Amino acid sequence: VPFTEREEKNRMPAKPNTPAEPPAAPQPPIPAAMPQAPYVPPQPLSPGDERTWAMIAHLSVLINLVSGIFGPVAALIIYMVYKDRSRYVAYHSMQSLIFQLIWWYGGGVLVGAAWAVSGALSAVLIGLLCMPIACLLSFIPLGALIYGIVGAVQTSQGQDFKYWLIGDWVRGTLTGA
Repeated sequence: VPFTEREEKNRMPAKPNTPAEPPAAPQPPIPAAMPQAPYVPPQPLSPGDERTWAMIAHLSVLINLVSGIFGPVAALIIYMVYKDRSRYVAYHSMQSLIFQLIWWYGGGVLVGAAWAVSGALSAVLIGLLCMPIACLLSFIPLGALIYGIVGAVQTSQGQDFKYWLIGDWVRGTLTGA
């Protein structure tokens, strides 16, 4: 059915009487791909900087006193930043990371479990006998703090330091042996 003239006008919008737009400005040519700079390996650290960052990695255990969780994060960040620049810093930061995960968090879980068992069994005599053990286990995080400070002092003085059992395992892991 054909439209009436009136319907046709209503169906199609009227074109405004505007002057034609000026032509767009010409675009500059796309330059050829920029040559990439050659890869420059990271510069190694000086021995003084190595000792400083190794010391900071060991002292990151102190961050746990304030935050409770960010000590291993700090050691991990130090490892990630300096692993390609210094094997010495990588070794000590990885040691600190593993040490904190095992003794700070593992020890914390052990202490919490010991106190939970002692508290739950305190109604009977066995719970009271478990309390001295829970008290002794409460010193694990304190021992971890002291051991981390010892590691920081020794590395700042340029002495080789390794955590018992952890140091050999980390060295074998980092060297691929």
